[in-house]
Amino acid sequence: MTNLADREWRLIREEAWDGPMNMALDEIAAETAAAGGPRTLRVYQWEPSTLSLGYNQDSGTVDWEYCDREGVTVTRRQTGGGGIYHDSHGDISYSIVAPAEDLPGKLMDCYELLCTPVMNAFEEMGVSAAFADEERPAVYQPACYLRALHPAHDVVSAADGRKLSGNAQYRRRDSVIQHGSLTYAGRPTRHLAAFADHDVTVEAFNERVGSIEGYADRSRTEAVESLTDALGAWADADDGEWTNDELASARERAEQKYAADSWTRDCDDPS
Repeated sequence: MTNLADREWRLIREEAWDGPMNMALDEIAAETAAAGGPRTLRVYQWEPSTLSLGYNQDSGTVDWEYCDREGVTVTRRQTGGGGIYHDSHGDISYSIVAPAEDLPGKLMDCYELLCTPVMNAFEEMGVSAAFADEERPAVYQPACYLRALHPAHDVVSAADGRKLSGNAQYRRRDSVIQHGSLTYAGRPTRHLAAFADHDVTVEAFNERVGSIEGYADRSRTEAVESLTDALGAWADADDGEWTNDELASARERAEQKYAADSWTRDCDDPS
């Protein structure tokens, strides 16, 4: 493992993309880093709101009629776990992408390292947060935020144990992608409605999921700035942007893979 601050990092400040494009950009960033280009830190918004399914998640858990009617995009992540409803206002997402040789080989050590700027951001916002350290049974398995908590990558409020952030890693042969979401504002009704045949109440959801605005007097813009600044300081990154070639490749990847029914509904990777 190397000193990350000694490497070339670019920080891409918050952009709004649809679900397939957000997933494609992560993949293209990994290819760039593996080829000797800059490592990437990015903060992003989901526009329109998106339900991202875990890699092995049954697409039958999605209420497709609701998502179509409400304009909620559905895509599938390369990472595992349950589905996450990324509200265009209520969700703040980030990705960290680097060559595998830069990072610890042990999964727990890698999570601890890459979640450092996330924890720093919560601290700067005045939100007391910690990794989950107690067993809490799943409320609804298809939904990531309602699954049993995992101490490696689930971040909860230190005050009441409600989940604030979920994080996941996708390890390629030569690169690592970690992406995660921070809940700025809870949207329990819309979050639950994206899933089919559940019996979870809004009250039960709110008992398990917290939000930044519920613990700190911060606007969404201020919360985004806190996360962005924490990522940049952690890696001593310079502001950067996507190249035209990366954007073109990401758009092609999004169309052919992450927006395709064969990937989203059947998890049959066409690439």
